[in-house]
Amino acid sequence: MHKAGFVNIVGNPNVGKSTLMNQLVGERISIATFKAQTTRHRIMGIVNTDDMQIVFSDTPGVLKPNYKMQEMMLAFSESALADADVLLYVTDVIENPEKNMEFLEKVKKMQIPVLLLINKIDQSDPKKLGDIVEKWHSLLPNAEILPISAKNKFGTDMLLKRIKELLPESPAFFDKDQLTDKPARFFVSEIIREKILLYYDKEIPYSVEVRVERFKEDEKRIHINAVIYVERDSQKGIIIGHQGIALKKVNTESRKALEKFFDKKIFLETFVKVDKDWRSSQRELDAFGYNPE
Repeated sequence: MHKAGFVNIVGNPNVGKSTLMNQLVGERISIATFKAQTTRHRIMGIVNTDDMQIVFSDTPGVLKPNYKMQEMMLAFSESALADADVLLYVTDVIENPEKNMEFLEKVKKMQIPVLLLINKIDQSDPKKLGDIVEKWHSLLPNAEILPISAKNKFGTDMLLKRIKELLPESPAFFDKDQLTDKPARFFVSEIIREKILLYYDKEIPYSVEVRVERFKEDEKRIHINAVIYVERDSQKGIIIGHQGIALKKVNTESRKALEKFFDKKIFLETFVKVDKDWRSSQRELDAFGYNPE
């Protein structure tokens, strides 16, 4: 008997979805930072054993969209409700359970198993946690509620065991040696974008997208040319910094992370270009891969 299925992770921004995904997959597939709206795409991470394949899917945080890119991010999250065999709805001990009730109502109507994960329980006392569990039980009465701490790996083994029990019998959907559905270029873009999220303040990281123009690999090294797109000339100046110091820091830290990710010597060149209002252009968003189809 072989089990396989799609286990999709949804929830509001900054509740720890990407941290959980990385813990369950055992690899660093998704960007996980302290900033909200870090994940922009739907990213699959695949766990394989001889008799099982779990296809995890990390999604952007659910939010009311203010521009076209956020509409596409919401579409990624909503698509995860349509094709899941098991749904992981992630919340935490901080957020208001009644946030984004419209999305929650869609989760409530689902006919598949829903595991409600209350994350960051290390930040709450037992009395408060009991109240949170009761509130969530009233909102999603058919969901199984599991308190966890993804960062501290508390409850994740129990969660994985429960997922295995809920998976349907099925042949594998992907090759057993496959870790994700994304190409190498995607992870290059994500790693560079992660460094920008970490090193720049305010709106700058959210106005940035990264495209890999060149990815040439041989046995020992990879040569990469990447373009960092921003929306304004002023943002370009901030990304580059005085005498190019800021961009050099991003380049250096990205190269180190890429060498760790690919386990090869990396030669990385980055350039900065202005692409006005790319977040509101359907054509540009399609080119950057914001397509939930």
